[in-house]
Amino acid sequence: MELETNVLYYGDNLVWLRNHDYFPSESLDLIYLDPPFNSNADYNIIFNEPSGEESQAQIKAFDDTWKWDKSASEEALRDLGKAGGKPESVDFINWVAKGGDKASTSMAAYLSMMAIRLVELHRVLTPAGSLYLHCDPTASHYLKIILDIIFGKKNYRNEIIWHYRKWSTGKLQFQRNHDVILFYSKTLSPDRVFNQLYMGRTESTIKRFGTSKIKSGHDEHGHRVPSQTEEEESLGARQDDIWEIGRVPPIKQLFPTEKPAMLLNRIISASTNKDSIVLDPFCGCGTTIIEAQKMNLQWIGIDVTWLAIDLVEKRLRESYGQKAKNIYEVKGQPFDLASARALAQKSKKEFEIWAISLVHAAPREHDGGVDGLLSIVEGKNVTSKVVVQVKGGKNLNPSMVRDLVGTIEKEKAVIGLLITLEEPTAGMKEIAAHSDLYVSPIWSKSYPRIQIRTISELLENHNFELPYGNNPMKNSTLIKEQGSTAPLL
Repeated sequence: MELETNVLYYGDNLVWLRNHDYFPSESLDLIYLDPPFNSNADYNIIFNEPSGEESQAQIKAFDDTWKWDKSASEEALRDLGKAGGKPESVDFINWVAKGGDKASTSMAAYLSMMAIRLVELHRVLTPAGSLYLHCDPTASHYLKIILDIIFGKKNYRNEIIWHYRKWSTGKLQFQRNHDVILFYSKTLSPDRVFNQLYMGRTESTIKRFGTSKIKSGHDEHGHRVPSQTEEEESLGARQDDIWEIGRVPPIKQLFPTEKPAMLLNRIISASTNKDSIVLDPFCGCGTTIIEAQKMNLQWIGIDVTWLAIDLVEKRLRESYGQKAKNIYEVKGQPFDLASARALAQKSKKEFEIWAISLVHAAPREHDGGVDGLLSIVEGKNVTSKVVVQVKGGKNLNPSMVRDLVGTIEKEKAVIGLLITLEEPTAGMKEIAAHSDLYVSPIWSKSYPRIQIRTISELLENHNFELPYGNNPMKNSTLIKEQGSTAPLL
């Protein structure tokens, strides 16, 4: 399977990156990542759901990132070892954790989260490719050691200091007005992509030499001779590793940690050619994607929140109008309420298919009032239907439950399940509560014939009451219908 480009992947970047079908080895030319900094989670929760609540997907991601206990640490380090992480990285993270205090264990958790991803990012980078890791000074020295281990010390290129100005409230110390960007190459290949950039001359140089090229040298005794100017115009001084670029003004920020377009433009300009592919695995509001698209480059973005993906889409639509739909595609499935709502607004059918997948039901092509089907075993080679309906709108009412009752009778089913995106009304709950019971002849247990669950409940593993488990009749025949195969319970 070839690498697909101009794609926004929704979900955990580690899950996507580990899929070699989607991300083949040595397939990407430039990787820029701006992961959550090693600070408190409140600072890093950058998206809110429409209700004003913090993004649950992001909260979960940050909880997983900074939690460190014995079982979590053993699993994380074992996982890192299996993924090809070098033993030195595991030893180093363990050493950091031995500090014992909360700051040390939090840093160890953060490093394990980063290291396992850097292993995969190293894998997908081409021999001529480059990686730029954006971080703050509280974690840069730790991350540099991890990068030295995974990429090799010889492939360290620069520690770029992005300097900006802002008001600071800190006392008894100098203002912290910079971030760190660690620049590594995959190899020392002579084909490595690097385009020399230039910066303006100092005022004193311009006053003395103007904008002409300067020729300097030494005489036969090794003494320096006075510099001379040439007729050719100078491109300027070679770009150094301290970048003076202003922050995005707070009033214009799409979210609090947004990076300026000029910063991403400089990185992309330095390390890509016209046929290069750019990846941002923590794409946030998508500045990397927007700048790569402006430069007619191929790109891939990944983010754990649907709200981030949605924001990148909006920016692309604002920039390219109707043409945007031909520029990119989105892949991935929701795993929080905000992204479920976004999917429901975007495609009713795709939302229904995703919703019934939460209960492992099979879709039916011509639904006839049935969005999904399950089958339950009642005896040897005997099964009965469970019908599933999905409601993704806001205008819920008791008639929907009464319709489900009619569908059960029409389909000769034994149980009806209703999945709603929003909270069902009191009338809907009352009808369900007073419905008949289904008694399983195998389990000798009764189950409500009409059941309602919200998407939130299913995402929190509050599932329907059905005969789950090691079914003694699991070799029984499946219900088969045109366009669907209903899984057995």
